[in-house]
Amino acid sequence: MEALGLLAHGFAVALTPVNLAWSLVGVTLGTFIGVLPGIGPALTIALLLPVTYKLDPTAAFIIFGGIYYGAMYGSSTTSILINTPGETGSIVTTIDGNQMARQGRGAAALATAAIGSFVAGSIGTILLAFLAPEAVKLALLFGPAEYFALMCVAFAAISSMLGASVRRGLVALFLGLALGLVGIDQQSGQARYAFGILELLDGVGVVIVAVGLFALGEALYLASRPDIRAEEIVPIKGSLMMTPEEWRRSWKPWLRGTAIGFPLGALPAGGTELPTFLSYRVERDLSTRKEEFGHGAIEGVAGPEAANNAAVAGVLVPLLTFGLPTSATAAIMLAAFQQYGINPGPLLFVNNPGLVWGLIASLLIGNLMLLVLNLPLAGVWVRLLHIPRPWLQGGIVLFAVLGVYGASRALADLAILIGIGLLGFGLRRFDYPLAPVVVGLILGPMAEIQFRRALQIAQGDYGVFLDKPIAAALLALALVLLVAPSLFRAARRK
Repeated sequence: MEALGLLAHGFAVALTPVNLAWSLVGVTLGTFIGVLPGIGPALTIALLLPVTYKLDPTAAFIIFGGIYYGAMYGSSTTSILINTPGETGSIVTTIDGNQMARQGRGAAALATAAIGSFVAGSIGTILLAFLAPEAVKLALLFGPAEYFALMCVAFAAISSMLGASVRRGLVALFLGLALGLVGIDQQSGQARYAFGILELLDGVGVVIVAVGLFALGEALYLASRPDIRAEEIVPIKGSLMMTPEEWRRSWKPWLRGTAIGFPLGALPAGGTELPTFLSYRVERDLSTRKEEFGHGAIEGVAGPEAANNAAVAGVLVPLLTFGLPTSATAAIMLAAFQQYGINPGPLLFVNNPGLVWGLIASLLIGNLMLLVLNLPLAGVWVRLLHIPRPWLQGGIVLFAVLGVYGASRALADLAILIGIGLLGFGLRRFDYPLAPVVVGLILGPMAEIQFRRALQIAQGDYGVFLDKPIAAALLALALVLLVAPSLFRAARRK
């Protein structure tokens, strides 16, 4: 009942005319970038960080939440019509969605994707509203040793699961940790690794790193690819109204996809990719029409699309309650919290209830807006696919440079942005993940502080991290996350 009262307060915040307008802006922009392959919510939110820093925090996060949800909706359009996912969470949708479009059933594929996304997004957001307060109670049991161990789990998960290999993920993580050490030490007040450059005494800005990696670096990488070409767009055929048979075959995959996506999204590095692959596998195993999978099975669209939207709601649980990002987009949203001087965690629900519950309520409202935006206007969104790619990349670079310079009016920030952008290009070129860099930059200084506090309390006894059951269990989990991928690959080779 407490959650219902808090959610009602959230609706009072989200239903103000200004916040409703911001929610519409967020979901519309999210659908826009979801339709365009190669952009995605992480890049978009990174681009908007320098622009939204003067906005009210509640309004800014309503926009970011709308972008995250909207990108999941929009990316299904490109997966179905041009066989190219707009976001990694829709990779699986290309398998059967594009086949349905080629068979003249593209409208039905878009309909089951949109309705399944609405069902899963709504259920996932309601679960977020009820489970987040319980997770906060758990977070209140954590001391410095437990928080350090939890951040080790985040480091291990992001490094081992988001990259092509554990080694590459760890290299990216250590780059972020090194960037996080630049500036004034928060406990001793001593300058570190600033090399006498005054502009570095405040540290390397999280916003500059996020924009440099996910916007400038990504645009340079896409521009360097020789295989950029105009994709074949399959026209939408048929009615957007699903037949009774299609409804009958879709509603169970929607619910199963939600049940798979939400808990996996809340796990470290669960993200949206793993739930969609698992959902597809479950639907194929349970189906009595296994021969249709890969050739246009509607269940192969309904289940994964529900899973990726439920996973987005799941990602927000550890982000809001522990300050723990479990995906690249969540890492950028954590950077946004830091931009406003807000630390996600248990105190967020006490100090900023309007922001938290306004955000959760706006996700329910935005989910309804997205259903209206995506079903009747599918033909309009398809026209965006005709925008030349070089125009998009040039616009991203221009927006990134103007945004960073406009926020600080400092040429030093532009120099750092270009350097980080070139670093991001190099990482993408050699298939190193970008998210661990941002996670290391944000969580590295926080982990250092918690580590030193735990040792001070224990009077220098390193056993404090093993004597406490929660900390010991989390460190063991971090070790498993680092070792497990290598073991799985070795077993597969055998």
